[in-house]
Amino acid sequence: MTAFELADQEAEQDAWAGRKEILDVGGLDLAYVEVAGTEPPLLLVHGFTDTSRSFSLLAPHLSGRRLIMPDLRGHGGSQAGEGCGVADFVDDTAGLIRRLRLDRPVVVGHSLGGMVSIALAARYPELIRGLVIMASALKPDFGSNHQLIDGVAALRDPISPSDPFYDWWHACQPGVPRAFLAGLAKDASAIPAAHWRAILEEVRRTDLTAAARAVQVPTLIIAGGCDPLFGAAHQQSMAETIAGSRTVWAQDCGHNPHWEDPAFVAEAIAGMLPAA
Repeated sequence: MTAFELADQEAEQDAWAGRKEILDVGGLDLAYVEVAGTEPPLLLVHGFTDTSRSFSLLAPHLSGRRLIMPDLRGHGGSQAGEGCGVADFVDDTAGLIRRLRLDRPVVVGHSLGGMVSIALAARYPELIRGLVIMASALKPDFGSNHQLIDGVAALRDPISPSDPFYDWWHACQPGVPRAFLAGLAKDASAIPAAHWRAILEEVRRTDLTAAARAVQVPTLIIAGGCDPLFGAAHQQSMAETIAGSRTVWAQDCGHNPHWEDPAFVAEAIAGMLPAA
């Protein structure tokens, strides 16, 4: 990669925060990035400690589609509010859909965002037309000695964007732009350590089995073949519980297929949409 290409990547990532708009949703200021394009819109919901930036590598591969990429409460440019459970994120997302008058978007959720998307489809089925659940789970089942639990417990404010924990937390295949990963680490480090732990505790006790059984919209599951968090057993459980769902495997990807192989993920998502 040339110095000019590296500089372009750094400039693009540096500019991401400046693309955000703020909307009052239920008394909470939520930030989001919007890309104009063809309906139906895609609503892309990021994972734990990420922001809308998580989809900045995927967005160019979805060129021509209208994209709405929010920061969940307590992440990025969005206010934290009082609660930090999946139900709180769901209500915020439903409120955003209504405030922006989105016409039944296809919701794409990664990891925690996938959990939010499943619960959204169960609670507000009239608001959405389809789901894409990426590298997620119905019941995380993180044990007390899990690497994520231990790593988050060890974090101390102020969290450094160069903390060694990110080597594991943001691990992915070679080729993912360093400027992108640095931006993610900077975003995540702005979240207080106590808030990391509070959200993670909410995630640990979440069980979406009943919600998944209630999902009635077309659902695509995108699974990373090397996912260290939510492996084959989680994906099989999800596929068996969500009626009529279909699973595609990003065989060489870990927990972040949309970073590692955005072209593959975009092509899979496109199969859920009418032709642009």
